[in-house]
Amino acid sequence: MEDLKPEETQLIGMWLDLGSKVVGDAVNDRILWLVENRLTLLCKGTDGLSTLYRDPRDGRAWELSFPFPGGPAALWVISGEDARARYGVEA
Repeated sequence: MEDLKPEETQLIGMWLDLGSKVVGDAVNDRILWLVENRLTLLCKGTDGLSTLYRDPRDGRAWELSFPFPGGPAALWVISGEDARARYGVEA
């Protein structure tokens, strides 16, 4: 899998319907790999669908979210101001 690039600001995963099952696409798989292997957990959201992370390589804050429980993952850069407003932490 590939680390986050400096020019990336959002990754949006999708589901693929293979007929007999539904699976995440390559972007969804990459997001899940990034949060497990590269990003540092800062805070979990109270909604159960969002989590705040930091990329230790460049210090950017990233928000992981799901449209519904078990849905495809989305990951995007979040400002320090938004992190304070949504999570009550400095990011």
